[in-house]
Amino acid sequence: MRKKGSRITVYSVCIIITIFFFALFTARLADWQLVHGEEYRRLASRSTAYTVSTDAVRGEILDRNGKGLVINSTKYQIVIDKLYADESSLNETILRLISLVEGSGGAWIDALPFDYVNDKFSFRDGKEKEKQTLFSKEFLNGELSAAECAESLRERYKLGESYSQYDLRNLESVLFNMELEGYSSSKPYVFADDISRSTIDAVSENTQGISGVDVRTRLERSASDPALAPHVLGALGALTEEELKELEAEGKEYALSDKIGKFGIELAFESELKGSGGSRIVKRNSGGAVVDEVETIDSKPGNTVWLTLDSQLQRVAAESLAENIPAAREAGRAEQAQTGGNNMGEDCETGAVVMLDVRDFSVLAAASYPTYDLNRYSEYGDYYIELSEDESSPMFNRAFVGSFACGSLFKPCVACAALEEKIITPQTEIFCKQNYDYYPTNIVQCMHYHGDMDVTSAISHSCNYFFAETGRRLGIEPMYLYAEKFGLGEYTGVEIEESRGTLAGRDSTQWQAGNTVQAAIGQSDNAFTPAQLATYAATLANNGVRLKTHLVEKLTDYQCKEVISDFSAPQKADECPVSPENMKLVQNAMREVATDGTASSVFGDYEIQIAAKTGTAENSGSDHTTFMCYAPFEDPEVAIAVVIEHGARGKYSMAVAKDLLDAYFFKDE
Repeated sequence: MRKKGSRITVYSVCIIITIFFFALFTARLADWQLVHGEEYRRLASRSTAYTVSTDAVRGEILDRNGKGLVINSTKYQIVIDKLYADESSLNETILRLISLVEGSGGAWIDALPFDYVNDKFSFRDGKEKEKQTLFSKEFLNGELSAAECAESLRERYKLGESYSQYDLRNLESVLFNMELEGYSSSKPYVFADDISRSTIDAVSENTQGISGVDVRTRLERSASDPALAPHVLGALGALTEEELKELEAEGKEYALSDKIGKFGIELAFESELKGSGGSRIVKRNSGGAVVDEVETIDSKPGNTVWLTLDSQLQRVAAESLAENIPAAREAGRAEQAQTGGNNMGEDCETGAVVMLDVRDFSVLAAASYPTYDLNRYSEYGDYYIELSEDESSPMFNRAFVGSFACGSLFKPCVACAALEEKIITPQTEIFCKQNYDYYPTNIVQCMHYHGDMDVTSAISHSCNYFFAETGRRLGIEPMYLYAEKFGLGEYTGVEIEESRGTLAGRDSTQWQAGNTVQAAIGQSDNAFTPAQLATYAATLANNGVRLKTHLVEKLTDYQCKEVISDFSAPQKADECPVSPENMKLVQNAMREVATDGTASSVFGDYEIQIAAKTGTAENSGSDHTTFMCYAPFEDPEVAIAVVIEHGARGKYSMAVAKDLLDAYFFKDE
């Protein structure tokens, strides 16, 4: 009986122990799966899966005819992807790639500031920034000789003694740049960029079986004609921490490594152009091999912005300024040499022109001179410093931001106001004796001794005396109220940055009665942008109805198949309260400017009938010359305003307008 009881006891103990271990295992399993399951899944995911981001494709910028102004072109690059690379043979892979790229006439990214030449290590010229990085505390932490740098990098990257000095230096260069660029499982390293077809073929044919090496495409953003309209198109720049915080506060997704529009259309339509990047999850097994790839978020390209600019007209505008401004300067220098005088135009360096479509006030051309190369522009580059130090300020957008005294271009506005307020009539005559001295401290000089002048002849021959007296009778407040209606001293509505300008009387900090006569001839504090002057000319052509001036015609998807927003419909901004009779009188007077007046030397026999006004504005240095017109006279289509700073002679500003009119009306000849 004892033996049997003993067996039962042993069985019982075994069963109890078995049950205990099963209970313990069940409890542990429950802990793994139910209590800490999510935590362990995250840990497992992190150890085997990597999220790889894909870049966003930024939308393009086109002209009104679909011609690319800022475009994305396909470039090819060789990358080393850590997710797929065999790290144990990385050095041999790098040397193999160097041999293939150099053998096909290509170049790999070489960031190391020293070479191995003539059996010695020596620093390369022009690599001061790279040297500072190499000597920084993050790398070598001190200034060393080139040979000492090579030895320190050998130790840093655990490179053996088997490499030649030449191969050693090249390996160090790539590994140094890999570290600098943050080479990781989520960030492949770009070994060579913008490679040729022959290099693509050489690498593709000779890297079969070499893991982690790939030829990939990327899109490079550039201006198709980089000096054509940089002030309008704008540029991208590095995102600052302050900008990032502002964008995050607005709920927008950006990373500090992103670039953002800094000015122009790139800034104004940043949210539409940006696009969004995608991501994919790559899973690897314990041996490091990739076992799965899942696209989690598809990338979405930005939208395409269609401008109202006409590339051909824009080119004519830019080329005409580039021709006529130096011509005005040379004429001034020639006269200066002949007479010994100053302020003859010898200081003429800059100017701008804007051309609008009168039917909807869209901008057909807007050129600022001097211009610059948008593809070379960078906020932190040497070219940017060169531009910043240029006394002619080529980065300054004179067409939309520059404000200039307009001179006699202001007179049609004064005429409209005086006629409408019944200060003068079409028959009113004022005797011009050349010097208007009603206010002894504000004497206005007329270019000629005109005698009796009515409003038509005063506009046609630009009589300062007539408008000084008319302005005195009118007063400054009605004058600037009408000017506002014409868009002078008012924002035009254009999408990019613009100046409001300065309107005499309204914006003046101090005012005396005598200042009014100066304001009436476009002097005093009056200062307007070429865009405002073009809007003013278009408003006169449009019988006093001012529309919103605009640069953007529409937004489409990236492929230009779907219209997302259409901005082409005219939008009324204001209306000048001038009767049709008075408006027609002023328009006819502007027609006489071209046929018999101050612009007749250039436009007297022009094939297209135009209405125009010339201007000369006094300032420090040579006088500015200004010109505005619209055409055809009976059924206006376009309006133009030109400002040539210190141009002295009106024929050069008129020549710019004529070039644009020729290009618009006779483009098929």
